[in-house]
Amino acid sequence: MSVYPPALERLISALSRLPGIGPKTATRLALFTLRDRRGLARDLAAALTKAKAEVHPCPVCFNLTDQETCSLCADPSRDPALICVVQGPAEVAAVERAGSFKGRYHVLGGLLSPLDNVGPADLRVDELLRRVADAQVREVILATSPTTQGQATATYLTELLRDKGVNVSRIAFGLPLGSDLEYADPDSLKASLEGRTRA
Repeated sequence: MSVYPPALERLISALSRLPGIGPKTATRLALFTLRDRRGLARDLAAALTKAKAEVHPCPVCFNLTDQETCSLCADPSRDPALICVVQGPAEVAAVERAGSFKGRYHVLGGLLSPLDNVGPADLRVDELLRRVADAQVREVILATSPTTQGQATATYLTELLRDKGVNVSRIAFGLPLGSDLEYADPDSLKASLEGRTRA
């Protein structure tokens, strides 16, 4: 039998579904939110509702945006012939923090992971192939994390792109093997992009 009212239990249960949030942290967050007198619960609810209603994938690169296309795809100063392929929006942000990439992006929406039943059909691979076929793409940089899934995804994409008339490169790894690109520091990421190798 729970010591908390059903509404609070539902809040704790919802919070514990977030990645990295266990039952204890979810309980602490829920109780803090209810105790707060500065309108945190109201602001949080409004921000979540607005973000869910307005934020969507860019139809070109699949990064998140609240505009018709994202600001990176809309920027005429960025090189459309250079595409950096990443796992998700967090990796776009990480590469942008490094400040040295001036091309465009393609967000896969995940990585190949047979154990989690994630195959090529679950990623935006076909969309990448269409972009390469439709545009005058000169180089595709594979910037997936140096994890088993990231390596498998990069190898798979390299094979698919091999005969498409584009250079395929992989970011260099001054990054620790097994680490996530999202958490890399900007200097390491910059060095990895600049030291990329042909895949």
